[in-house]
Amino acid sequence: MSIFNIAKGTEFEDLARNMMQAEANGTMMYYALARLAKEQGYDDIAPIFIEAANQEAVHAGFYATLIGKYPQNFWSLVRALEKAETCGEAKIQAIADKMRAAGLSEAADEMEVFARQEGHHGVMMREILDKYPQFAEPAKAKKTYICPVCGYEHEGDINEEPDDYVCPICGQPKSVFKEKK
Repeated sequence: MSIFNIAKGTEFEDLARNMMQAEANGTMMYYALARLAKEQGYDDIAPIFIEAANQEAVHAGFYATLIGKYPQNFWSLVRALEKAETCGEAKIQAIADKMRAAGLSEAADEMEVFARQEGHHGVMMREILDKYPQFAEPAKAKKTYICPVCGYEHEGDINEEPDDYVCPICGQPKSVFKEKK
């Protein structure tokens, strides 16, 4: 049995949406606490915060599935992520370069690692698409809309999406999408 979108339109929808956001925020908070603990010499407790963060991330994904935040047919999202993550490497590297130029070398060093990781995420998405080539190319949609912020391509008429639809990658509202010609 799938739990996809089972809370949508029920008394549990708002609860699940709020829990999703709280768990996502908890993920950030626990990872930040792990980092702060390491910086302050508490290496023994950093792994505890990391474990909590990983669990919070799983919880957030559960609640996101309950409300159908991401498409059940996730292949268009995988294709978009492959592009976004690959492009993200250069974007984050550019920020790291600016930080280094501003004298923030330690932060720039870590951001360069993040840039490579973003590129690797793109490689991983490409490997998934290569493993399932039948999903590597989108079906011919009558209309395609592009998010101007991250480049996500929404296949199908975006006007048929609910008013609260947002880009699954960057969260921009559907009103900013432009039809691909």
